[in-house]
Amino acid sequence: MGFRNSFQNRSFFLFWLAQLVSQFGDRINQMALVGLVAGRQFGSASTMELAKVLAFTIIPVFIVGPIAGVYVDRWDRKKTLFFCDIIRGCLILTIPFIFIARHSMIPIYGVVFLAFCLSRFYVPAKMSIIPELVDEEHLQTANSLATVTGMIAFVLGALLGGLIVEYGGARGGFLCDAVTFFISALLVSFIARDRIKVKVTVKPGEIVAAGREMAGAYRHVLAEAADGIHYILAHRDIRYIIYLMMILFMAVGAVYVVIIVFIQGVFGSVTKHLGFLAVGLGAGLFMGSLAYGKWGDKKKQVETIFTCLVAGGVMTTVFAFTVQAMHNIWVAQALAVLLGLVVGPIVIAANTVVHKVATPDMQGKVFSAMEFVIHFAFLVTMLISSKLAEFIPHAWILMAVGLVFCGVGGWGMWRYNQQPLLSGENL
Repeated sequence: MGFRNSFQNRSFFLFWLAQLVSQFGDRINQMALVGLVAGRQFGSASTMELAKVLAFTIIPVFIVGPIAGVYVDRWDRKKTLFFCDIIRGCLILTIPFIFIARHSMIPIYGVVFLAFCLSRFYVPAKMSIIPELVDEEHLQTANSLATVTGMIAFVLGALLGGLIVEYGGARGGFLCDAVTFFISALLVSFIARDRIKVKVTVKPGEIVAAGREMAGAYRHVLAEAADGIHYILAHRDIRYIIYLMMILFMAVGAVYVVIIVFIQGVFGSVTKHLGFLAVGLGAGLFMGSLAYGKWGDKKKQVETIFTCLVAGGVMTTVFAFTVQAMHNIWVAQALAVLLGLVVGPIVIAANTVVHKVATPDMQGKVFSAMEFVIHFAFLVTMLISSKLAEFIPHAWILMAVGLVFCGVGGWGMWRYNQQPLLSGENL
Protein backbone atom coordinates (compact mmCIF):
# COMPACT_ATOMS: atom_id res chain seq x y z
CA MET A 1 0.00 0.00 0.00
CA GLY A 2 1.56 3.28 -1.15
CA PHE A 3 1.09 6.74 0.28
CA ARG A 4 -1.88 7.51 -1.97
CA ASN A 5 -3.66 4.27 -1.18
CA SER A 6 -3.06 4.80 2.53
CA PHE A 7 -5.36 7.80 2.49
CA GLN A 8 -8.14 5.65 1.03
CA ASN A 9 -8.23 3.97 4.45
CA ARG A 10 -10.70 6.41 6.04
CA SER A 11 -9.78 5.54 9.63
CA PHE A 12 -6.08 6.05 9.03
CA PHE A 13 -6.71 9.27 7.08
CA LEU A 14 -8.71 10.77 9.96
CA PHE A 15 -5.99 9.71 12.41
CA TRP A 16 -3.33 11.25 10.15
CA LEU A 17 -5.26 14.51 9.82
CA ALA A 18 -5.86 14.71 13.58
CA GLN A 19 -2.14 14.28 14.20
CA LEU A 20 -1.34 16.97 11.64
CA VAL A 21 -3.61 19.48 13.41
CA SER A 22 -2.49 18.52 16.92
CA GLN A 23 1.22 18.60 16.15
CA PHE A 24 0.80 21.89 14.30
CA GLY A 25 -0.52 23.29 17.58
CA ASP A 26 2.40 21.77 19.48
CA ARG A 27 4.85 23.79 17.37
CA ILE A 28 2.90 26.98 18.02
CA ASN A 29 2.93 26.15 21.74
CA GLN A 30 6.69 25.73 21.59
CA MET A 31 7.11 29.16 20.00
CA ALA A 32 4.72 30.66 22.55
CA LEU A 33 6.82 29.31 25.44
CA VAL A 34 10.01 30.70 23.86
CA GLY A 35 8.31 34.06 23.36
CA LEU A 36 6.93 34.09 26.90
CA VAL A 37 10.37 33.51 28.45
CA ALA A 38 12.07 35.98 26.10
CA GLY A 39 9.46 38.64 26.91
CA ARG A 40 10.10 38.29 30.63
CA GLN A 41 13.85 38.40 30.04
CA PHE A 42 13.52 41.62 27.97
CA GLY A 43 15.03 40.15 24.82
CA SER A 44 16.58 36.84 23.92
CA ALA A 45 15.73 34.08 26.37
CA SER A 46 18.53 32.89 28.62
CA THR A 47 19.46 29.25 28.22
CA MET A 48 18.74 28.36 31.86
CA GLU A 49 15.36 30.12 32.02
CA LEU A 50 14.22 28.43 28.83
CA ALA A 51 15.57 25.11 30.07
CA LYS A 52 13.50 25.46 33.27
CA VAL A 53 10.27 25.90 31.33
CA LEU A 54 11.05 22.99 29.05
CA ALA A 55 11.94 20.81 32.02
CA PHE A 56 8.28 20.91 33.10
CA THR A 57 7.37 19.41 29.71
CA ILE A 58 9.71 16.49 30.37
CA ILE A 59 9.33 15.72 34.11
CA PRO A 60 5.89 14.06 33.56
CA VAL A 61 7.68 11.34 31.62
CA PHE A 62 9.25 10.10 34.85
CA ILE A 63 6.15 10.48 37.04
CA VAL A 64 3.38 9.29 34.72
CA GLY A 65 5.35 7.55 31.98
CA PRO A 66 6.13 4.30 33.85
CA ILE A 67 2.43 3.44 34.23
CA ALA A 68 0.94 5.22 31.19
CA GLY A 69 1.72 2.38 28.80
CA VAL A 70 -0.05 -0.10 31.06
CA TYR A 71 -3.29 1.88 30.90
CA VAL A 72 -2.92 2.50 27.17
CA ASP A 73 -2.85 -1.28 26.71
CA ARG A 74 -5.99 -1.60 28.90
CA TRP A 75 -8.05 1.31 27.59
CA ASP A 76 -9.51 1.91 24.18
CA ARG A 77 -6.80 3.89 22.38
CA LYS A 78 -9.19 6.03 20.39
CA LYS A 79 -10.95 7.13 23.55
CA THR A 80 -7.58 7.90 25.16
CA LEU A 81 -6.60 10.16 22.26
CA PHE A 82 -9.98 11.93 22.35
CA PHE A 83 -10.02 12.77 26.04
CA CYS A 84 -6.36 13.77 26.14
CA ASP A 85 -6.96 16.32 23.39
CA ILE A 86 -10.05 17.79 25.07
CA ILE A 87 -8.46 18.16 28.52
CA ARG A 88 -5.18 19.55 27.18
CA GLY A 89 -7.07 22.15 25.15
CA CYS A 90 -8.91 23.31 28.28
CA LEU A 91 -5.68 23.49 30.27
CA ILE A 92 -3.84 25.55 27.66
CA LEU A 93 -6.73 28.05 27.55
CA THR A 94 -6.04 28.96 31.17
CA ILE A 95 -2.64 30.45 30.23
CA PRO A 96 -3.85 33.35 28.03
CA PHE A 97 -7.03 33.98 30.02
CA ILE A 98 -5.81 33.58 33.61
CA PHE A 99 -2.09 33.18 34.17
CA ILE A 100 -0.16 35.03 31.46
CA ALA A 101 -0.72 38.47 33.06
CA ARG A 102 0.73 37.40 36.41
CA HIS A 103 4.32 38.10 37.27
CA SER A 104 4.98 34.61 38.58
CA MET A 105 5.80 31.74 36.21
CA ILE A 106 4.82 29.11 38.79
CA PRO A 107 1.15 28.75 37.67
CA ILE A 108 2.28 28.42 34.06
CA TYR A 109 4.78 25.75 35.10
CA GLY A 110 1.84 23.91 36.69
CA VAL A 111 -0.35 24.10 33.57
CA VAL A 112 2.49 22.97 31.33
CA PHE A 113 3.22 20.10 33.73
CA LEU A 114 -0.41 18.89 33.76
CA ALA A 115 -0.79 19.17 29.99
CA PHE A 116 2.31 17.09 29.42
CA CYS A 117 1.20 14.52 31.99
CA LEU A 118 -1.72 13.88 29.64
CA SER A 119 0.69 13.73 26.72
CA ARG A 120 2.35 10.74 28.37
CA PHE A 121 -0.87 8.79 27.75
CA TYR A 122 -1.37 10.35 24.34
CA VAL A 123 1.97 9.42 22.79
CA PRO A 124 1.95 5.63 23.42
CA ALA A 125 -1.76 5.54 22.46
CA LYS A 126 -0.95 7.34 19.21
CA MET A 127 1.86 4.94 18.34
CA SER A 128 0.00 1.82 19.47
CA ILE A 129 -3.19 2.56 17.54
CA ILE A 130 -1.44 2.42 14.16
CA PRO A 131 -1.44 -1.42 13.95
CA GLU A 132 -5.20 -1.29 14.69
CA LEU A 133 -5.73 0.90 11.63
CA VAL A 134 -3.51 -0.82 9.06
CA ASP A 135 -2.35 -4.36 8.29
CA GLU A 136 1.12 -5.59 9.29
CA GLU A 137 2.56 -5.41 5.77
CA HIS A 138 1.65 -1.73 5.61
CA LEU A 139 3.26 -0.70 8.91
CA GLN A 140 6.36 0.93 7.42
CA THR A 141 4.27 3.05 5.08
CA ALA A 142 1.94 4.00 7.95
CA ASN A 143 4.87 4.86 10.23
CA SER A 144 6.39 6.94 7.45
CA LEU A 145 3.16 8.87 6.97
CA ALA A 146 2.77 9.34 10.73
CA THR A 147 6.29 10.78 10.88
CA VAL A 148 5.71 12.89 7.78
CA THR A 149 2.70 14.32 9.64
CA GLY A 150 5.05 15.66 12.27
CA MET A 151 7.32 17.11 9.61
CA ILE A 152 4.49 18.96 7.85
CA ALA A 153 3.18 20.24 11.19
CA PHE A 154 6.72 21.24 12.16
CA VAL A 155 7.13 23.33 9.01
CA LEU A 156 3.73 25.04 9.17
CA GLY A 157 3.76 25.49 12.93
CA ALA A 158 7.29 26.87 13.02
CA LEU A 159 6.64 29.39 10.26
CA LEU A 160 3.21 30.59 11.41
CA GLY A 161 3.98 30.16 15.11
CA GLY A 162 7.15 32.18 14.81
CA LEU A 163 5.28 35.02 13.11
CA ILE A 164 2.29 34.86 15.48
CA VAL A 165 4.48 35.08 18.58
CA GLU A 166 6.90 37.63 17.09
CA TYR A 167 4.11 40.09 16.23
CA GLY A 168 1.12 38.97 18.34
CA GLY A 169 2.81 37.82 21.52
CA ALA A 170 2.68 34.55 23.41
CA ARG A 171 -1.05 34.93 24.18
CA GLY A 172 -2.06 34.37 20.56
CA GLY A 173 0.16 31.33 20.35
CA PHE A 174 -1.48 29.65 23.33
CA LEU A 175 -4.98 30.39 21.97
CA CYS A 176 -4.13 28.78 18.62
CA ASP A 177 -2.68 25.75 20.38
CA ALA A 178 -5.87 25.19 22.41
CA VAL A 179 -8.05 25.37 19.29
CA THR A 180 -5.94 22.72 17.52
CA PHE A 181 -6.47 20.31 20.41
CA PHE A 182 -10.25 20.64 20.07
CA ILE A 183 -10.14 20.14 16.28
CA SER A 184 -7.94 17.07 16.71
CA ALA A 185 -10.39 15.57 19.20
CA LEU A 186 -13.26 16.11 16.76
CA LEU A 187 -11.39 14.32 13.97
CA VAL A 188 -10.49 11.40 16.24
CA SER A 189 -14.16 11.01 17.20
CA PHE A 190 -15.03 10.29 13.54
CA ILE A 191 -12.62 7.35 13.12
CA ALA A 192 -14.63 4.42 11.76
CA ARG A 193 -15.75 1.54 13.94
CA ASP A 194 -14.48 -1.34 11.79
CA ARG A 195 -11.08 -1.63 13.48
CA ILE A 196 -11.62 0.00 16.89
CA LYS A 197 -13.34 -2.12 19.51
CA VAL A 198 -14.93 0.50 21.79
CA LYS A 199 -17.00 3.45 20.69
CA VAL A 200 -16.02 6.87 21.98
CA THR A 201 -18.82 8.37 24.03
CA VAL A 202 -18.62 11.35 26.33
CA LYS A 203 -20.35 10.36 29.58
CA PRO A 204 -20.56 12.48 32.73
CA GLY A 205 -18.10 11.34 35.35
CA GLU A 206 -16.12 9.13 32.97
CA ILE A 207 -12.87 10.99 33.61
CA VAL A 208 -13.42 10.78 37.38
CA ALA A 209 -14.13 7.06 37.07
CA ALA A 210 -10.90 6.60 35.15
CA GLY A 211 -9.04 8.38 37.92
CA ARG A 212 -10.56 6.08 40.54
CA GLU A 213 -9.59 3.09 38.46
CA MET A 214 -6.01 4.34 38.35
CA ALA A 215 -5.88 4.84 42.13
CA GLY A 216 -7.48 1.49 42.96
CA ALA A 217 -5.36 -0.56 40.59
CA TYR A 218 -2.04 1.22 41.13
CA ARG A 219 -0.31 -1.76 42.74
CA HIS A 220 -1.36 -4.07 39.93
CA VAL A 221 -0.29 -1.48 37.38
CA LEU A 222 3.18 -1.29 38.86
CA ALA A 223 3.43 -5.06 38.53
CA GLU A 224 2.43 -4.81 34.86
CA ALA A 225 4.96 -2.01 34.35
CA ALA A 226 7.62 -4.28 35.83
CA ASP A 227 6.50 -6.99 33.38
CA GLY A 228 7.03 -4.48 30.58
CA ILE A 229 10.59 -3.80 31.78
CA HIS A 230 11.33 -7.52 31.92
CA TYR A 231 9.88 -7.91 28.43
CA ILE A 232 12.19 -5.21 27.07
CA LEU A 233 15.25 -6.64 28.82
CA ALA A 234 14.46 -10.06 27.39
CA HIS A 235 14.19 -8.81 23.79
CA ARG A 236 17.58 -7.81 22.47
CA ASP A 237 16.18 -6.07 19.39
CA ILE A 238 13.96 -3.71 21.38
CA ARG A 239 16.64 -3.10 24.02
CA TYR A 240 19.16 -2.14 21.36
CA ILE A 241 16.78 0.28 19.63
CA ILE A 242 16.13 1.99 22.97
CA TYR A 243 19.90 2.40 23.46
CA LEU A 244 20.20 4.01 20.05
CA MET A 245 17.30 6.38 20.69
CA MET A 246 18.84 7.34 24.04
CA ILE A 247 22.07 8.34 22.29
CA LEU A 248 20.15 10.31 19.68
CA PHE A 249 18.14 12.29 22.24
CA MET A 250 21.19 12.97 24.38
CA ALA A 251 22.54 14.86 21.40
CA VAL A 252 19.21 16.54 20.70
CA GLY A 253 18.90 17.65 24.34
CA ALA A 254 22.43 19.05 24.35
CA VAL A 255 21.74 21.32 21.37
CA TYR A 256 18.02 22.09 21.79
CA VAL A 257 18.03 25.11 24.09
CA VAL A 258 21.52 26.23 23.11
CA ILE A 259 20.65 26.43 19.41
CA ILE A 260 17.50 28.48 20.14
CA VAL A 261 19.46 31.12 22.04
CA PHE A 262 22.32 30.86 19.51
CA ILE A 263 19.94 31.78 16.66
CA GLN A 264 18.34 34.57 18.71
CA GLY A 265 21.79 36.03 19.39
CA VAL A 266 23.12 35.74 15.83
CA PHE A 267 20.07 37.20 14.08
CA GLY A 268 18.70 39.49 16.80
CA SER A 269 15.06 38.34 16.94
CA VAL A 270 12.88 36.34 19.34
CA THR A 271 11.04 33.80 17.18
CA LYS A 272 10.94 35.15 13.60
CA HIS A 273 14.31 33.78 12.42
CA LEU A 274 13.95 30.77 14.70
CA GLY A 275 10.68 29.90 12.95
CA PHE A 276 12.21 30.52 9.53
CA LEU A 277 15.08 28.11 10.19
CA ALA A 278 12.72 25.60 11.76
CA VAL A 279 10.84 25.60 8.45
CA GLY A 280 14.05 24.59 6.69
CA LEU A 281 14.75 21.89 9.25
CA GLY A 282 11.18 20.63 9.00
CA ALA A 283 11.30 20.60 5.20
CA GLY A 284 14.47 18.51 5.36
CA LEU A 285 12.93 16.14 7.89
CA PHE A 286 9.88 15.82 5.63
CA MET A 287 11.95 14.96 2.55
CA GLY A 288 14.17 12.56 4.48
CA SER A 289 11.18 10.79 6.02
CA LEU A 290 9.35 10.64 2.69
CA ALA A 291 12.39 9.20 0.90
CA TYR A 292 12.95 6.60 3.59
CA GLY A 293 9.28 5.63 3.56
CA LYS A 294 9.53 4.92 -0.17
CA TRP A 295 12.97 3.34 -0.42
CA GLY A 296 13.76 2.38 3.17
CA ASP A 297 13.10 -1.32 2.64
CA LYS A 298 16.27 -1.46 0.55
CA LYS A 299 18.41 -0.74 3.62
CA LYS A 300 18.30 -2.34 7.07
CA GLN A 301 16.80 -0.18 9.78
CA VAL A 302 19.82 -0.32 12.11
CA GLU A 303 22.26 0.59 9.35
CA THR A 304 20.00 3.51 8.48
CA ILE A 305 20.08 4.77 12.08
CA PHE A 306 23.89 4.63 12.33
CA THR A 307 24.39 6.30 8.94
CA CYS A 308 22.02 9.11 9.87
CA LEU A 309 23.77 9.58 13.22
CA VAL A 310 27.09 10.19 11.45
CA ALA A 311 25.60 12.51 8.85
CA GLY A 312 23.64 14.41 11.51
CA GLY A 313 26.78 14.98 13.57
CA VAL A 314 28.65 16.35 10.59
CA MET A 315 25.82 18.70 9.62
CA THR A 316 25.38 20.01 13.19
CA THR A 317 29.06 20.97 13.33
CA VAL A 318 28.99 22.58 9.89
CA PHE A 319 25.80 24.50 10.73
CA ALA A 320 27.20 26.01 13.94
CA PHE A 321 30.55 26.98 12.41
CA THR A 322 29.09 28.47 9.22
CA VAL A 323 26.25 30.44 10.81
CA GLN A 324 28.58 31.88 13.45
CA ALA A 325 31.05 32.94 10.74
CA MET A 326 28.68 34.25 8.06
CA HIS A 327 25.50 35.47 9.84
CA ASN A 328 23.62 34.73 6.60
CA ILE A 329 20.04 33.54 7.07
CA TRP A 330 19.82 31.92 3.62
CA VAL A 331 22.99 29.88 4.13
CA ALA A 332 21.66 28.88 7.54
CA GLN A 333 18.36 27.87 5.92
CA ALA A 334 20.09 25.64 3.36
CA LEU A 335 22.14 23.93 6.08
CA ALA A 336 19.01 23.42 8.20
CA VAL A 337 17.35 21.64 5.26
CA LEU A 338 20.35 19.33 4.85
CA LEU A 339 20.42 18.58 8.58
CA GLY A 340 16.76 17.60 8.57
CA LEU A 341 17.22 15.51 5.43
CA VAL A 342 19.92 13.29 6.93
CA VAL A 343 18.30 12.70 10.34
CA GLY A 344 14.68 12.32 9.18
CA PRO A 345 14.67 8.51 8.76
CA ILE A 346 15.92 7.70 12.29
CA VAL A 347 12.61 7.73 14.18
CA ILE A 348 10.78 5.86 11.39
CA ALA A 349 13.38 3.10 11.44
CA ALA A 350 13.26 2.78 15.23
CA ASN A 351 9.45 2.72 15.42
CA THR A 352 9.23 0.14 12.63
CA VAL A 353 11.59 -2.19 14.52
CA VAL A 354 9.45 -1.93 17.68
CA HIS A 355 6.24 -2.61 15.74
CA LYS A 356 7.81 -5.68 14.12
CA VAL A 357 9.26 -7.17 17.29
CA ALA A 358 6.84 -6.25 20.11
CA THR A 359 3.55 -8.10 20.52
CA PRO A 360 0.39 -5.91 20.31
CA ASP A 361 -0.41 -6.28 24.02
CA MET A 362 3.06 -4.99 24.97
CA GLN A 363 3.51 -2.12 22.50
CA GLY A 364 2.06 0.53 24.83
CA LYS A 365 4.54 -0.46 27.55
CA VAL A 366 7.45 -0.56 25.10
CA PHE A 367 6.71 2.88 23.65
CA SER A 368 6.25 4.30 27.16
CA ALA A 369 9.62 2.85 28.18
CA MET A 370 11.21 4.38 25.10
CA GLU A 371 9.63 7.73 25.95
CA PHE A 372 11.01 7.46 29.50
CA VAL A 373 14.57 6.72 28.37
CA ILE A 374 14.82 9.30 25.60
CA HIS A 375 13.29 12.08 27.69
CA PHE A 376 15.61 11.35 30.60
CA ALA A 377 18.58 11.55 28.22
CA PHE A 378 17.16 14.75 26.71
CA LEU A 379 16.54 16.42 30.09
CA VAL A 380 19.97 15.64 31.55
CA THR A 381 21.96 16.84 28.55
CA MET A 382 19.68 19.88 28.10
CA LEU A 383 20.31 21.07 31.66
CA ILE A 384 24.05 20.38 31.46
CA SER A 385 24.52 22.19 28.14
CA SER A 386 22.33 25.10 29.31
CA LYS A 387 24.56 25.57 32.35
CA LEU A 388 27.72 25.27 30.27
CA ALA A 389 26.35 27.89 27.86
CA GLU A 390 26.75 30.49 30.63
CA PHE A 391 30.53 30.03 30.38
CA ILE A 392 31.20 28.60 26.90
CA PRO A 393 30.21 30.19 23.54
CA HIS A 394 27.10 28.61 22.11
CA ALA A 395 28.73 27.80 18.76
CA TRP A 396 31.48 25.81 20.48
CA ILE A 397 28.95 23.68 22.35
CA LEU A 398 27.04 22.95 19.15
CA MET A 399 30.19 21.99 17.23
CA ALA A 400 31.41 19.76 20.07
CA VAL A 401 28.08 17.93 20.27
CA GLY A 402 28.10 17.44 16.50
CA LEU A 403 31.55 15.85 16.61
CA VAL A 404 30.56 13.52 19.46
CA PHE A 405 27.36 12.63 17.61
CA CYS A 406 29.37 11.77 14.50
CA GLY A 407 31.87 9.68 16.47
CA VAL A 408 29.20 7.62 18.22
CA GLY A 409 27.47 6.88 14.92
CA GLY A 410 30.73 5.87 13.28
CA TRP A 411 31.68 3.60 16.17
CA GLY A 412 28.26 1.99 16.14
CA MET A 413 28.41 1.33 12.40
CA TRP A 414 31.86 -0.25 12.73
CA ARG A 415 30.69 -2.50 15.55
CA TYR A 416 27.52 -3.46 13.70
CA ASN A 417 29.53 -4.40 10.59
CA GLN A 418 31.82 -6.54 12.76
CA GLN A 419 28.87 -8.38 14.32
CA PRO A 420 25.24 -7.51 13.47
CA LEU A 421 23.45 -6.89 16.74
CA LEU A 422 19.87 -7.48 15.67
CA SER A 423 18.56 -10.93 14.83
CA GLY A 424 15.57 -9.91 12.69
CA GLU A 425 16.05 -10.66 9.00
CA ASN A 426 14.70 -7.30 7.84
CA LEU A 427 16.14 -5.18 10.66
